[in-house]
Amino acid sequence: MLKRLLITDFAIIDHLDFEPGNGLVILTGETGAGKSIILDAIQTILGSPADTTLIRGGAPKARLEAWFSYNSRQGDLEELLKEQDLLEEPGILTIEREIRNEGRSTARINGHSVNQGFLREVGSFLVDIHGQSDYLSLLNTKSHLELLDRYAKNETAVQKYQSAYHELVAIRKEIHELKHLEQDTAARIELMQFQLNEIDIAHLKEGEDIELEAERTRLANSENLASTTQEILAILEESPSESPSIDDLLGQVQHLMQALTRVDASLAPQAEQLGLILVNVSDLAREIHQYSDQIEFNPRRLIEVEERLQLIHNLKRKYGGSIPDVLRYAEKTRQTLETISRSSERLEELSAAEIIAREEATQSAIEVSQTRKDAAAALGEAVEHQLADLKMNGARFHVSLQHRSDEQGLSLRDGTRVAFNARGIDEVEFLIAPNPGEGLKPLVKIASGGETSRLMLALKNVLATEDPVSTLIFDEIDQGIGGRVGAIVGKKLWELARSHQVFCVTHLPQLAAYGTSHFRVQKDTREGRTTTTLLPLNREERILELAAMLGSNSESTLQSARELLDTTTEDTLLGL
Repeated sequence: MLKRLLITDFAIIDHLDFEPGNGLVILTGETGAGKSIILDAIQTILGSPADTTLIRGGAPKARLEAWFSYNSRQGDLEELLKEQDLLEEPGILTIEREIRNEGRSTARINGHSVNQGFLREVGSFLVDIHGQSDYLSLLNTKSHLELLDRYAKNETAVQKYQSAYHELVAIRKEIHELKHLEQDTAARIELMQFQLNEIDIAHLKEGEDIELEAERTRLANSENLASTTQEILAILEESPSESPSIDDLLGQVQHLMQALTRVDASLAPQAEQLGLILVNVSDLAREIHQYSDQIEFNPRRLIEVEERLQLIHNLKRKYGGSIPDVLRYAEKTRQTLETISRSSERLEELSAAEIIAREEATQSAIEVSQTRKDAAAALGEAVEHQLADLKMNGARFHVSLQHRSDEQGLSLRDGTRVAFNARGIDEVEFLIAPNPGEGLKPLVKIASGGETSRLMLALKNVLATEDPVSTLIFDEIDQGIGGRVGAIVGKKLWELARSHQVFCVTHLPQLAAYGTSHFRVQKDTREGRTTTTLLPLNREERILELAAMLGSNSESTLQSARELLDTTTEDTLLGL
């Protein structure tokens, strides 16, 4: 339910802080006072397109904030919030919407930015609006099946069917994939075997290309490497000129250093360090000798290395950018060949499994369909009873269950094959004949007006316990009806408000008297600017408002207003 609504700089509202409370919330006021603006704000915060013309003149932006609570019947909403990592506190939800002058708008749920499409999806769980909007879920034929299932309380049967359905779908998917593999099997097998042989014959090893490139570099530069190492060794061990080698020079330095340490023992660490240098130079010379011995001038080996690298390059070009990629391609190809080789055997297994799964899905679908047929008849009677209470005597309401032919569908007991999906085999639509003698027509095609309003109210009352949307808004539900029917509608709304939060914008005092709370919407002028305000009314203020709605504030209308309130107290309505 809507706990609080905060509107800032929206249309002619500069600031409005609205805490509606529970039960039936009545909004009244003169035409043009701003009742529709409040509803526009609610629709905007629930995902309607952001219109910059709704920003209050002179303001840089409009800001809307709403706080909602939701109940256990709205588990799907909580799961949706969890999936998007938006759940902060279970049962509580905040929405913010900003519209800026430059045309940019932002939306946040529980402080996290969301797109407009997701905001609309969340909004559909929170508020159902009947008026000039597209939020009324009852006018969405996709919701009719779900509402019927809730009325039928057949959740266990539906879950059983869905388990069989998903099993059948999985089997059919695998069959389709195997049959697809079998297309052009001979040509594909030949190609894959060629590719696999080409890779296997190469006997690739990870990192081999790196080692070969290094070897190729050494082989290609063997003469230069040999001459350079000889120069290094000559300098280290035997100078090519009359100058002594590094080894000889260091030996002389060591001899002199020993003479120094015999005189001054404090130089012993330096002498020791010099000894280590001599050892390191000797080790270096030995390692250079070993490296020199390994240098090979081998043109044949160079050709072999280059050919091997070319082979690896070609395989990488065909099957992947690296040796590991090529090896993975080979493994995948090997698995595909194995799958193809046993596909005929697997297809036989799957065909047998499909027969069993199809039979299970068929039986479950028929059971679910029967529960819906039983519930459809009861739902039709209940709605017609509500319509009779609302002075629509003779109106007929029917829940249509149809099956669509499909050669690939499930086979019913009479042999016909029908389409099926995750919800079963039924296509459900609500039909209505508002007046006696008229044929039944789809609910979604009934023209707006008083009849439609009463029909919506009748459906909502019947489906109240199954309807997960906790906040309902009826805008101008009194359109086309008089005071006597208005009182009946008011009582129906009051009954509905015992399990929902219900908002009603009305001009009928007979209806407004049933409100749990009553707010007057009015326009005021302050400092040369017009603004809409929302005033909660106490009993005496309600009497004045109802009297004004009856026509005047005369003593007789004031008395009539008091009588309306007296006959709509909770104790009176409950018969206490």
